[in-house]
Formats: sequence, C-alpha cells, structure tokens
Amino acid sequence: SPQGAGSGDGSPSSAAAETPSTEDFSLSLLDTNLPAEAETELRSFIAKRLTKGALFEGMGNVASVGLSIPENKIGCYYCRFQQENLLEIATLESDISAPEYVVCFLGGLEKEDTFRLELDKYIQSLKINLALEQKTLETYVNPYLRSWFENAVCPIQRVVQLFQEKLAFLLHAALSYTPVEVKNADERTEKDISRFLAAASLQGLVQEGTMTSLCIAMTEEQHKSMIIDCGGPQPQLHNAGSNRFCEDWMHAFLNGAEGGNPFLFQQILENFKLKAIQDINNLKRFIRQAEMNHYALFKCYMFLKNCGSGDILLKIVKVEHAEMPEARNVVTVLEEFMRE
Repeated sequence: SPQGAGSGDGSPSSAAAETPSTEDFSLSLLDTNLPAEAETELRSFIAKRLTKGALFEGMGNVASVGLSIPENKIGCYYCRFQQENLLEIATLESDISAPEYVVCFLGGLEKEDTFRLELDKYIQSLKINLALEQKTLETYVNPYLRSWFENAVCPIQRVVQLFQEKLAFLLHAALSYTPVEVKNADERTEKDISRFLAAASLQGLVQEGTMTSLCIAMTEEQHKSMIIDCGGPQPQLHNAGSNRFCEDWMHAFLNGAEGGNPFLFQQILENFKLKAIQDINNLKRFIRQAEMNHYALFKCYMFLKNCGSGDILLKIVKVEHAEMPEARNVVTVLEEFMRE
C-alpha cells in the first residue's frame, strides 16, 4: 500500500505496504522516500498495529512515531484500505482475499490529527482511482502519494498568503454563508478558496435547518454574492463584508504565517469556529433571559456590541428563533438597537 511520509520540515515522502489482516501477513514495500532504517522501523510499527487488529478499513489513525531521522518523534497518519472494486468482489466471494494496503504520511507535528479527515478523503480518492498495474503506480499512484502534503495540508496556508489582510472578508463570508464567486483563478487557487470557505464555515456545528435558512437568507439579500477576482497579483473583492471579530482573527492567521508551519493554520481555524459557536451559545442564553427581564435585554445588546460579530450572530439566532414568538420579539428589538 502506498505510504506517504513528510519529514519535520513538511517535505512530503511516501511509502507503501501490502497487508492481509490475518496473523501471518507479510508487509511488502511498494514505494517510500524514507531512509532504509526509518522505513524498517515504520514497517515494524505498522505490523504491530495490524497484529492487534487496530486498523479499520478506510479510517485513518494518527500516532507519534519514533524513527531514526533527525526529528526523532514525528506525527504519523496511517490508513488501511483495499481497492474499491476489489472490496465488492471480496464481499461477494469470501474465499477471495483481495490484497490490502497501508498508506503512511509523516509530518513534523502531533497536530497532524487536525488533518485526519482531510487525509481520509485523500485516501478515498486514491482507492477509487487505484489499479495497481506497474504503469498506474508510476504515472498516478506514486506522484499522488508524494503530493499529499501540498494537496491536503497546504491549501489553508496558501489562501492566507494570497489574501493577506483581505482574509477578514473571506472569514466573514464563511461565517455568514454569503455565496462566493471566484473569477479568473487557476484551478488550484479556486479549489483552495472553496476548501477554505468550507473549513471556516460552521457547517455541522449549527443545526442543519439553520444552515439551510441562512444560506437562503444570504442569497436573497440585496448584495448577493461576494466576488473574488484573481486576475491581478492580489485578489480584488467586490460586495465584501467584514467585522471586528473577523479582523482580529485575520491577524491571528497572519501572525501564524510568520512561523511558516502549515499545521498551525488548521488549529487557528478550529479555534476561530469554536469562539464563534461559544458567542452564539452565549447570545442564545442572554436572549432566553431577556424574554423575562429588561436588564437581560440590555446585557444582550452590550454583548452584541462588544463581541465584534454582532451582525452575523444576530442573523443566525434570528433564523433559529423564527418559530418562537417571545424570542422573536427580543431579536426584533435587538435589531432596532443595532441599526441605531
């Protein structure tokens, strides 16, 4: 199976091993760019995991591994899988044991866990396109494995470097579900931007119905889509909005960029979303209190003014409370306060 490994400086490397999951399996190497000694150590680490039956098909794991390379301890993502079409055959005719593969990617930080889902998707795409003739190995599989770091870990960093101070507008669009149109961008930049927007949105963190209503509300608003024109050296933005919350977090990203560690950005993004969710929950709590008492209504107003993201939070709770008359009255009063 393909095993990709990136050393501590983030230079990607890849290896591969075959693994029927019975006790007496053998691991044969398909491809690697690790030094021989480290490759043997990694292979023995994977063999132990397989013996314990700790690897589920298609679900990646992340662990810290000690290897004979300068970084010594590094983060390792590893995933066991079978070819998609062989998986079906094996299920139908249980006496056929389809070959299995383990792929490993090594990166300089235990923070690699923040990219586990991204890397699972990366492997999924490999499974679907995998046919292990030698030709495919050389032309598709090996280059695909070696570019894991570029493709799965670096997009957020590339977006931060491209947008600089304008990143605040992108964060605002992601939080508020403003539709975004990208023009005159090459394929990779367009993909990077849409991945950043998806990663920075609260998808999966707020109720599904809220998400749908917000998307509809934002699409119906008069300013329609935010347009990003990548025709020049710096992206030009039209119909863009921002707020203090997004500007503060934009600075956190730019400060993170100075260290040049791509793993850090995913962490900053998670913290950004966590803070937004905490603010939403606080506001909801204040609104519940404000249904009973006027001092709490003032507290709501002060919170909205000071949190830096009142414009978006109010929209989100308005959508969530649309069915609740008492809460709706509170939201209406707050909207009037905020307008003034």
